[in-house]
Order: sequence, then C-alpha cells, then structure tokens
Amino acid sequence: MILLGTSGFSFTDWSSFYPAGLRRQAFLTYYSRFFRAVELNFTYYAMPTAQKMAALARQVPAGFLFTVKGHSSLTHSRMDLGQACRDFHKGIEPLEEKLGCVLLQFPWNFRYSQANLAYLAQLSQNLGGLPAAVEFRHNSWLRPDVDAVLRQKDLGFCAVDEPQLEGLLPPVAKITGKIAYLRFHGRNREKWWHSRNSSERYDYLYSDDELSAWLPKIAKMKARSERTFIFFNNCHLGQAAQNALQMQKLLGQKPPDPVPRQGSLF
Repeated sequence: MILLGTSGFSFTDWSSFYPAGLRRQAFLTYYSRFFRAVELNFTYYAMPTAQKMAALARQVPAGFLFTVKGHSSLTHSRMDLGQACRDFHKGIEPLEEKLGCVLLQFPWNFRYSQANLAYLAQLSQNLGGLPAAVEFRHNSWLRPDVDAVLRQKDLGFCAVDEPQLEGLLPPVAKITGKIAYLRFHGRNREKWWHSRNSSERYDYLYSDDELSAWLPKIAKMKARSERTFIFFNNCHLGQAAQNALQMQKLLGQKPPDPVPRQGSLF
C-alpha cells in the first residue's frame, strides 16, 4: 500500500490548490478528497493534545491516515524522555486507527555515535510500540550497525530527496521495518544553508523526470513493506500539493474524490 500526500495542509499561500473563499477550517476535509494521508508537522513545535487530534480525526473519511512528527523534546532537546513520550502518546491517542506512524526527525547535528544510537533504541522503547520511522539529516548514519538496530526495533528508515550537499543524505531507500517512508524536501541548493526562513529552503518544484527517477525505488519499498508513505515537504506556494498530484499520476493512483463536493465546504 502506498499512501502519499504533503507535509502539512494548512497553508494560506496554497491558492493554487485550495479554492478561493474556502474556509481554513475546511482545508483538511477538502485535502482528504485528493489524498489519503497527511504528515502533521505542527506536533514538532507544540506537544499534541487529545482535543486537537480528535478534532482532526473527525474531519477526514474512513481509511485516511495521519503521520505525526515527534515533538522536539523527543528528537532535539532530549530531556526527560519518559515523561515526554508519555505526554506525546497521550496526545495522539484519539487518532487510534487513523495513525499511520510517528516520524522521528533528528537534526543535522545529531550524528552517529554509540551514545546517540543507544538513545535511539531507548526512544523506541519509550514509545511503547507506536509505529515509527526515523529521518536522519546527517549521512554519518548510513552504517550497517544502524540498519541492524532499526530492524531490531522495527523502525522504518526515512528516505529523503534533498540537495546533494556535504553531510546530507544521498537519495537511498532502505527498508528496515514494516513501514517505508520517503520525504521530498526539494533541491534548492542555494537556499538550503542560506535562507531567511524554511519557506525559502523548501522553495522547489520537481519535474516529472525527477519524480520518475524514484519509481523503481518506490516499487521496492512497496514490495518489502506493509505501508509506504510518500510526502512532499516543498510546501512554498502549494508546490508540494502540485508535486503530490504529479506523483499520484505517475504511480497510477486515483484521488479519493477527484471532483470534490465544494458546496458543503464554503
């Protein structure tokens, strides 16, 4: 099963995707008529609450899945891990069967070491069996012993498409758990390290040829995992939605509702 979508959905500059006049409260319902999954990024900045997650779950149809980025206390500050995991687990509990997995995105300065590898194993244990995938930002993690720990803990490896700059990950796909994961960040080399904000860093629109180059790898991911998630994080001006729709066509998928019933959304 391949589920694709975008990294976030609530963007006011997505005029190329959301119809003019559509209320922001209706964005997710409208989005769910084109895609079967979404990656929630706000949960990195603010610990998710049961009230917020329950409200989101009510806005989407059966079969729609959320992946939820782990809060910064899990991957960046890494303080009081036990309590942070309990708070996070409690916050996403209302998603129940709509939870695809948790994305654990570590920063570029989180580099391979035995201590950091042990922390990763400890984090997995504290998540209490929640399905999870790990995104490394530094290429020092491309090691056999890391793959072994990911497989032991049933943690998915998050493949990435991003600029080929020193220290970043190359476009490799690994299957280390029941979940396969792929994120498209764009290839904006000039703005990756020298941007005023994240919007500039992820300002990039993929071509059909660039997306098609991933199809053989995606086929392997699908064949060796139970679920494959594909998300576009190049969210500037709705480019993520445009590329997700392009990838949908390249994979031969049809949107859940290609002609959204807009009358109930305004």
